[in-house]
Amino acid sequence: MSGNGNGAATAEENGPKMRVIRVGTRKSQLARIQTDSVVAMLKAFYPGLQFEIVAMSTTGDKILDTALSKIGEKSLFTKELEHALEKNEVDLVVHSLKDLPTVLPPGFTIGAICKRENPYDAVVFHPKFVGKTLETLPEKSVVGTSSLRRAAQLQRKFPHLEFKSIRGNLNTRLRKLDELQEFSAIILAAAGLQRMGWQHRVGQILHPEECMYAVGQGALGVEVRAKDQDMLDLVGVLHDPETLLRCIAERAFLRHLEGGCSVPVAVHTAMKDGQLYLTGGVWSLDGSDSMQETMQATIRVTAQEDGPEDDPQLVGITARNIPREAQLAAENLGISLASLLLNKGAKNILDVARQLNDAH
Repeated sequence: MSGNGNGAATAEENGPKMRVIRVGTRKSQLARIQTDSVVAMLKAFYPGLQFEIVAMSTTGDKILDTALSKIGEKSLFTKELEHALEKNEVDLVVHSLKDLPTVLPPGFTIGAICKRENPYDAVVFHPKFVGKTLETLPEKSVVGTSSLRRAAQLQRKFPHLEFKSIRGNLNTRLRKLDELQEFSAIILAAAGLQRMGWQHRVGQILHPEECMYAVGQGALGVEVRAKDQDMLDLVGVLHDPETLLRCIAERAFLRHLEGGCSVPVAVHTAMKDGQLYLTGGVWSLDGSDSMQETMQATIRVTAQEDGPEDDPQLVGITARNIPREAQLAAENLGISLASLLLNKGAKNILDVARQLNDAH
């Protein structure tokens, strides 16, 4: 990396006019909160810069009557934002990392991955079931989730429950839970509820033995134009090394499996004493068939040598200020775990899940 980004700001600060950085985001309340948090971090690094937020609706925000897994569009929540980035209408875009495909369109890269918040899933109960857990909900209770990954794992664990798709932003889903008598509970990402200040609604946190999380869940990614070195330097200061390495491993695992939102794939990662641990699993749609394994890799963080690279991206991420050796070790861990599962027959589980999802 050519510096910590301050060079990008200094020349502009000395000029007569304050430089404006335009930040793209979705219009939902959660997306705005997430974007505001990233802008606040950037302002702390670059007090001399001005930030302007440009909010827009995406395909995923507009199609609310269809399950995400049925739409078959990998860039549901990103396409319109990337279009604005391509046309130089914005300089960077803030996303939930789990919304970003493992292969980005040409010309784009994830220039920063911020420190991850709680990656687990949370259960929010209908007011009449407050104090319950999924285990103690009455027989045939309906639980809402927009995720095949959650439904497959939880059906296997809690066969007495029924799982039904629920769409909309967080506000909409909570309103559907509280006002309609259709759902006994809904499953949401704990990080989203935390960021909205709705921790009091969390009735149960699902730990990995109950429900492993989505690739990248709980982390925010900052997308920029791949050749915009100025922006890469500017946002690169936000990279959280541990989150970055965990997410590289997770994204490499998903990419090698060729998974997406149309098949149930889940992960769990941890860093301890220089070891990166990755657990990954695949499930049939009803959860009856599953396969999971854990692998680990030693992550050596040596001094980073600056130098040109043909393709600095790994699984769509550029992080020149984090040792390349550590990034490659994380990527190889994800690929190795995916290969192990594929060799044991995971492809068949995923193919059947994909066909069944397409057929329904």
